[in-house]
Amino acid sequence: MAIYRFEDRVPQIDDSAFVAESAIVIGDVRVGKNVYIGHGAIVRGDYGTIIIGENTAIEEGVIVHARPDGQAVFGKRVTVGHGAMVHNATIHDDAVIGMRATVSDYAVVGKWAIVGEMALVRNGQQIPDRVLAVGVPAQVIGEVTDKHEAIWTYGKQIYVDLTKRYKAPGAFVRIDR
Repeated sequence: MAIYRFEDRVPQIDDSAFVAESAIVIGDVRVGKNVYIGHGAIVRGDYGTIIIGENTAIEEGVIVHARPDGQAVFGKRVTVGHGAMVHNATIHDDAVIGMRATVSDYAVVGKWAIVGEMALVRNGQQIPDRVLAVGVPAQVIGEVTDKHEAIWTYGKQIYVDLTKRYKAPGAFVRIDR
């Protein structure tokens, strides 16, 4: 794993979390229980703070950063899709950030909100609880239904289970050729 102290900022990673070997975690990053940080993710707390709540998935290729003395905060059971970017924003419990979406400075994504793929949540924008937001810039197009919640509850559990599977002895083994 590429986990780095930066000056006096040292990552705090729960023992149950999985951080892929190709992921980079730098500085003041606080990682909760059963968090999945995927391959190629960059979580950079060199001059800001990043807090990742338990059972959250930071999927492959995600970039997370915070402004000086700022924070990027992820609640519990958040899903951040492949290649997304979150910069100095707050993502509340159970929210979903779609693949390649961007959540910019000081934005807030509410509980159980779903931000669609490729969406842009602009600087300071507020996405309310339990809505679907898509587009550039992101616009609310509907409410999260019981069906959405059921699908995403299942998806979130897949990553919690995957975290445990990756950490199982002998399950994830580098093969040198």
